[in-house]
Amino acid sequence: MDINFFKKTRILDGGMGQELLARGMEPNGTLWSANALLQDKYHQLLLDTHVDFIKAGAEVIVTTTFTTRKTRLRDNNVEDKFEYLNNKAGEIAQKVKKLYPEILIAGGLPPQYLTYEADTRSKNEIRDDFYSQAQILNPYIDFFYFDVLSSVREFKIAIECIKEFNKPYLIGAHISEGTKLPSGERISEIITKINHDKLLGIILSCISPENYDLNLKEIKNLNIPFGFKLNGFIKTNPKPNYTGAYKKSKTGNPNEFLGQRKDLTPDKMAEFAKKFHDAGATILGGCCETRPSHIKAFSKLK
Repeated sequence: MDINFFKKTRILDGGMGQELLARGMEPNGTLWSANALLQDKYHQLLLDTHVDFIKAGAEVIVTTTFTTRKTRLRDNNVEDKFEYLNNKAGEIAQKVKKLYPEILIAGGLPPQYLTYEADTRSKNEIRDDFYSQAQILNPYIDFFYFDVLSSVREFKIAIECIKEFNKPYLIGAHISEGTKLPSGERISEIITKINHDKLLGIILSCISPENYDLNLKEIKNLNIPFGFKLNGFIKTNPKPNYTGAYKKSKTGNPNEFLGQRKDLTPDKMAEFAKKFHDAGATILGGCCETRPSHIKAFSKLK
């Protein structure tokens, strides 16, 4: 693909996991969106949700692989389904691309351990987890998307893992609050401390509009294509950790413990998106609690 793809305004999809739950998918432990892959009865729902984001204006869809990482599957006693689930996510995305050949597929590589926290495991463990998932997704995708990672170290390891596939990548960094990654590092360090070769751009992922605003100046000053996947949660820093809170959830829905904002209507979210777009953001998308209606509002900014 064109390495300059994101130098023009592009629309990403919205939050698949929360959208699937909103459309009637039953929760299953902490599998979240992976449950739509695990159970055949949800495959059409997953495909239709991808399609609805495209109809709303998305030019890129992300594979539904945020919870098909080995650690999360192990927590739910289905690690033996690792290859099947990641392949199925790629297959369904490819079915969508046959219907809409112009769209691009981003291979979503999530944090390989906990969500919203830096992965402090050994380099070998992290590398093996990233590589095994990337290897399965590679045949199905146009580029890799590092989805909601929380430390420079994780990005560096992930980038090393995909080199042999010779595909570009989009950085998706997470900031729970303030102006630093959960690791305590700054956004700029992702660029200055890593030798980038096939970088498409950098976005802040699963971040509130207000918190993105706090970080707008720094990400803009990196002088590379930038943007966002905004969420509609009240917070993204549960204690002791996201997975721990998820396991205690009574409904199996993350918004039970992260909170669901009612003020971020499509029009309101689009106001934030316009401000960021006017400041130079060219990568516009949504994360948790953003629906096709939000993406449609973003697409009007093109």
